[in-house]
Amino acid sequence: MKSHSFSEHWNSSKNPSKQRRYRKNAPLHIKHRLLSAHLSKELRNTYKIRSFPLRTGDTVMIMRGKFKGMEGKVEKIYMKQLKVSVDTAKITTKKGTKVPLKIRPSALLIKELNLSDNRRAKALEKYGKAR
Repeated sequence: MKSHSFSEHWNSSKNPSKQRRYRKNAPLHIKHRLLSAHLSKELRNTYKIRSFPLRTGDTVMIMRGKFKGMEGKVEKIYMKQLKVSVDTAKITTKKGTKVPLKIRPSALLIKELNLSDNRRAKALEKYGKAR
């Protein structure tokens, strides 16, 4: 089996396997953008942007799935799988242990941003003004 590296010249394709390969082989600076979620209406009005990359500590609302409507903080981000775990979304295994559910960022809505990092706050302001 041939290993496919990332192509900077790839634009888009209707072929799902090509889309999956693009996401899997993407470098970290592009995977970071793929881990974006929509902002709530209040945040959207404040910062004049629609979506922003997730970070640990952000308060999010789950929009789809078994835990729909629940709010919680982002516990961990899985860069390789392009998924996120939220502290309130945990599944009980047969043994009885609680395991975090890995959720796609597209199924989340950011309610509150973790702005403890000054660089992130500046990026948010800069990104909003550029539009």
